[in-house]
Amino acid sequence: MTGAGGSIGAFRRRGEEEPRGGPAVVVAVADERGAELAADLRDAGAEVRLVVAPDAPSAAAVDAMSGREAAELLGELARADLLVLDADRRTLTAQLVAACDRFGIRIVALCAGAAERRLAGVFGVDACDAQADAAEALASGARAQDAEAPEPTRGRVIAVWGAAGAPGRTTTAIELACELARDGRRVALIDADAHAPSIAMATGLADEGPGFAAACRQAERGTLTVAELARIAAPLGTVEVLTGINRPGRWPELSHDRVQAALERCREWADDIVVDVAASLERDEEIVSDLAGPRRNAATLAALASADLIVAVVSADPIGVARFVRAHADLRSVVGATPVKIMVNKSRTGPVGLDARAQVRRTLERYTDARDVWFVPWDPKATDAAMLAAQPVAHVAARSPLAGAVRRFVGEAIEPPVPVRQADRRRRGRAGRGEATEPRRAGTVLSRRRARTA
Repeated sequence: MTGAGGSIGAFRRRGEEEPRGGPAVVVAVADERGAELAADLRDAGAEVRLVVAPDAPSAAAVDAMSGREAAELLGELARADLLVLDADRRTLTAQLVAACDRFGIRIVALCAGAAERRLAGVFGVDACDAQADAAEALASGARAQDAEAPEPTRGRVIAVWGAAGAPGRTTTAIELACELARDGRRVALIDADAHAPSIAMATGLADEGPGFAAACRQAERGTLTVAELARIAAPLGTVEVLTGINRPGRWPELSHDRVQAALERCREWADDIVVDVAASLERDEEIVSDLAGPRRNAATLAALASADLIVAVVSADPIGVARFVRAHADLRSVVGATPVKIMVNKSRTGPVGLDARAQVRRTLERYTDARDVWFVPWDPKATDAAMLAAQPVAHVAARSPLAGAVRRFVGEAIEPPVPVRQADRRRRGRAGRGEATEPRRAGTVLSRRRARTA
């Protein structure tokens, strides 16, 4: 084996024996260890397609290789089910993970130490000991795919939208997801903003991982599963996050059909799916051309059309309110009869004057027929602390005015989780009959508070 990916010596094909019907494997392990592992994999029933140098797949993924060798490696990867490689920062890269996601290949990382295991965890790939045998590598590769799926559910999609500017869409989406998760629900947070995605930056998560774009690609091919969603998601406390595209130029990956298919699959994965979308609702491309090409605002339009509930965020200043009023008609034309809950963010007296809330409420009632409006106060201390820590406000300032206002909004505007409320009623019934009750959890206390505010 060679250390570089561009030499013919980096490749050793398997023999001409007949395939055994097992998983197709590409081995990227150095020297004699690679040959031994390939032989063991064949004995275990796997079909070893290729044995290459550890850095060859990552080099091919970034076009660092050229010629016949690169084409051969990429062709075999496209036909493989599993890639087994020695893991380090040179061999396990974001480009390689993205390429394997496109091909539908599972990666098994052979890790020599804790640093390599952390790297594998960042990319959500399966990790094994560096000296693992063939059976362990195959079992690790099949573990997530064969894992028992949770009981099928029909999750609720909540899209967070706001007019142009910075009304606080991303902050609202993050805080809503964290608050919904307090009741013990499975909550997913998705960044579907094709113009300025920022959930990863706001929460300190790496944006080099697969994220929502990988979910959309797999949904288009019909290979997106609940287990795969759990694998590519990044944890934010108890919330599972699918980060957005790391460059705005990748917006064609979030096509309308892909986004709708991915969100439909997410309903089986989580109870509540909070989706952060961009502001623009224009369909100018459809006026210019009737060809079925990429649409820049397709992700936003698809998420809004798929949503069961829209949280519309308004910035509490004259410009923010005016922008929202003008865009409200376009929003209604997209979402139809889907319920829209209006949250007035950053409310304060400075830019509006005395009795700011009443002025904003009357304006929204007059021009948008809004029946109910919820207000979230301007809380720079809490938001600055969250930005400094790259964490949600709910994690760094749980008792702040902003967190309290979001908690009230969820309790009043979003239906509380039914299983928790039913369990709470049963506990109250037992207490009324003099029976012993189990210790109260945080989610139970929250449900009672919500019941009082409803």
